[in-house]
Amino acid sequence: MNVLGLIPARSGSKGVTRKNIRPLCGKPMLAYTAEAALWSRRLSRVILSTDDEEIARVGRECGLETPFLRPAELARDETPMLPVVQHAVRFLEETGERFDAVCLLQPTNPLRGADEIDACINLLESSGADAVVTTLPVPVEYNPHWVYFLDGAGWLRLSDGRDAPIPRRQDLPQAFHREGSVYVTRRDVVMRENSLYGARLLGYEMNADRSVNIDSIEDWERAERLLIERR
Repeated sequence: MNVLGLIPARSGSKGVTRKNIRPLCGKPMLAYTAEAALWSRRLSRVILSTDDEEIARVGRECGLETPFLRPAELARDETPMLPVVQHAVRFLEETGERFDAVCLLQPTNPLRGADEIDACINLLESSGADAVVTTLPVPVEYNPHWVYFLDGAGWLRLSDGRDAPIPRRQDLPQAFHREGSVYVTRRDVVMRENSLYGARLLGYEMNADRSVNIDSIEDWERAERLLIERR
């Protein structure tokens, strides 16, 4: 399976200014994802998608290819990730290079390693799934069968549509949420079905000690603690 590794790193950042290239325990945050991707045995090529010349330069110093600068309209706060992935795939295909799948690796998840990347790709290939994403278990108190929404009249309604919650936690089905470190999706699902997930989605459960999504200073400090503990 020919798999493209794609690292998206735009210039705008609200929670932590310039976080993609801000030093994290002595090196740019982007470097952690670059190292994991370049150590992967299943990625055929790894490129950086950025709208920023400085981020591109740091990416090249980390060993990443920067075959293009991302258009400004694909680097706004409200820009979804799907068109960013499609832009990269379309650019490479116009130069004659085609991949079976795309592995999206966001630099805001710096603790994932090459082994998790390869495991997700192996699972995609062996299962026939449309996509594989890293996951973490939902704490039992937040299980969807125990979660309520407000209806239009202001009444609490169970999210699963039942009239009463499942009474015993032992009877709750296990629930997961997207963890964010790895998304690997078949090319045709991305380009033809306009989806990063498809209809047949599998999860690869991450170790919570290797999971952090940096969106705030508090997240940054937690990542620093985990990296120091790992050393």
